[in-house]
Amino acid sequence: MFAEIDKAYEGQPSLFDEVGACDLVLAFFPCVRFECQSQMMLNGNKNGMEKWDDIHKLEYAMKTHEELHRLYMLLCKLFVIANRGGWKMIVENPANQPHYLTGYFPIKPKLIDKDRRANGDFYKKPTQYWFVNCDPMQNMFLESLEQTETMNIEHQRSKNGKNVVVLRSLMHPQYARRFIKSFVLDGE
Repeated sequence: MFAEIDKAYEGQPSLFDEVGACDLVLAFFPCVRFECQSQMMLNGNKNGMEKWDDIHKLEYAMKTHEELHRLYMLLCKLFVIANRGGWKMIVENPANQPHYLTGYFPIKPKLIDKDRRANGDFYKKPTQYWFVNCDPMQNMFLESLEQTETMNIEHQRSKNGKNVVVLRSLMHPQYARRFIKSFVLDGE
């Protein structure tokens, strides 16, 4: 997908040529370098780094910063091509603090969900959503919440053969359904 973003940004043929003004793209953009854990890697304070020498820390920080730069550039390019194409897009990313996009991204999110459990998700996990070429709907609907297992993201470990990165990225189907009904679908 990243290669397609680069091609579209440069005006070359890409899969984004197939996206039209009536389409909606939902992008769950990688957050691994934007969230606070990455900042701890950059300043050498992540667990396990205390025994590293300065050279190891500096080389690791340079590699991490290169990855951060690449992801930031791709995200900016994705927003540019959506705006150029006039198609609608919703981008999701964590809203924990400190968060790189909160401090350094010029487009502000139109919606921040501070506690996703209120709409049936596994985690509290503050999440921000950017709406490009569209605005979040404010639909009200009555639907009872089914009980979901609440998980603490800080204490999440491997489970059922899924590693911690996958588990932390999961969204309960109930939350996804309620998000779409509340903010994406036209309520009329």
